[in-house]
Order: sequence, then C-alpha cells, then structure tokens
Amino acid sequence: MRIGVITGSGSYDWPHLEGATARTVTTEHGEVQVTEGHLKGTDVVHLSRHGRGHRRLSHQVDHKANLAALRARGVDALISLTVCGAVDPAVAPGSLVVFDDLYFPSNRLPDGSPCTWYDTPGQPGRGHWIFDRPFSEPLRQGLINAAGQLGTPVVAQGVYGHVDGPRFNSRSEIAALRAAGVSAVSQTAGPEAVLAGEAELPLALVGFVTDYANGVAPEPEPVEALLERMAASKQIFADLVARAVPELGAVAPAGFVYRFDS
Repeated sequence: MRIGVITGSGSYDWPHLEGATARTVTTEHGEVQVTEGHLKGTDVVHLSRHGRGHRRLSHQVDHKANLAALRARGVDALISLTVCGAVDPAVAPGSLVVFDDLYFPSNRLPDGSPCTWYDTPGQPGRGHWIFDRPFSEPLRQGLINAAGQLGTPVVAQGVYGHVDGPRFNSRSEIAALRAAGVSAVSQTAGPEAVLAGEAELPLALVGFVTDYANGVAPEPEPVEALLERMAASKQIFADLVARAVPELGAVAPAGFVYRFDS
C-alpha cells in the first residue's frame, strides 16, 4: 500500500522517513513539492500543505494541485493531519481527534470557486459524491487503534469544522459552530476531504487540539501555550502515523460517486 500524508502548521518535513527523496510533481493545477520514502516497509508520499516556512497561508493553499499530485504519485489512501481549535469544551487541548463527520457547508475553495473536480459541463466522470460519513472507516479505525498506543488522549469521533482563514473566528462565530455540533475547527482540511471523496480516495482526518477556540474556555490561554502544543504536534503526528501504517489492511473510500457517464 502507498500512503499519502498531508501535514499542516508546524510539520513542514516528515521524521522517520527512510530514503527520503524530494520531488516536484507537475499537474494541470500547478507544481507541487512532495517527499517520497519508506516507513516500516510502506511507501509514503508526504506533502506539506503550507510549504517550508509556512510560505502559504490557509487562503493560499492550492488543494486541487495538492490532491492531483498525490493521485499522480499513485497513493492508495490519504491521511490528513491538522492542528485545530476545540469548539466542544469536552475536547481538551493536547488531545488527538479522529474525525468521523464534516461541517463544510460553503463547499468552496480558497479562491471562492466550488470545491469539486467537475468544472466543465459534460466532463467525463462527473457525478455526485454520496455518503453517510465522509471519512474512510477502516482507515479511521486503524488510526484510532494506533492512537491508543501513544499515551496521548484520543477522541475517537468528532465533527471537523472547516472555517475560512487566515483570521481566527469571533466568539459569536464559534458559538454558531458549536450549535451546529462542530467539535474542532481549522482552516484547510475541508477541501481535502471533498476532493478525495470525489476521487474515491480513502481519507482519514486527524486533528491535534492546540487550544480552545474563541469563547469556549472561561479565560483564554496565553498564545505561548498554543505555540508550544503546535510545536509538539509534529512528533505526535509522526509517531501516530509510524504506528498506524504497518498495521493497515485493506481500506475503502467513504461512500461512492454516482457518475452520469458510467
């Protein structure tokens, strides 16, 4: 199995990767930098969504190019990793969340265009992604099992809320998300889930909670606490993937795509 791994803030390269080789992948949506190597006998393709030095802010990430590059490199499944802010007060900072649902009602890419591969009327393969839950359950379970071995608190289900950046959300915005059932938020993973779903590529999304979102805690923590957890997330995510990958069996995509020309 060949696994794609997307990392975010604080994780711009990938530890544990044997024989790491940088590669530029040219797609119809742009050029993308990836690193390929091996992790305990499994082929891994790593992609940093923000780039080294956090070159791209959340509203500058080219999700189509990123997903197209991973597909071009032949990944069989995708693990998306994100630091996030807790909207549910029961989800404590320092916890991992293996999300099982998605709140992304705008379904828009950062440039404002619809989040879909189907841009042209009559396009071959066009269709509707139909699902109960938007993340691959076998892949989720593999990550939950691995997370249980880490000693880091793990929340085995939750609703990921995609919000637009680069600013953080106001108290009233977070309150509205909490009323919608959102567990934690970040600014990048919604389009990845949708584009992988339309491509019938199994994807699981894991968050590491760096802080409570605005207004969730009685008093905000110092920003330094968020930064410390963000720095710690790189090793926690790396350890999680290193434990999960060797144990993964067959995985399946979430739902199916009803295609009009099949």
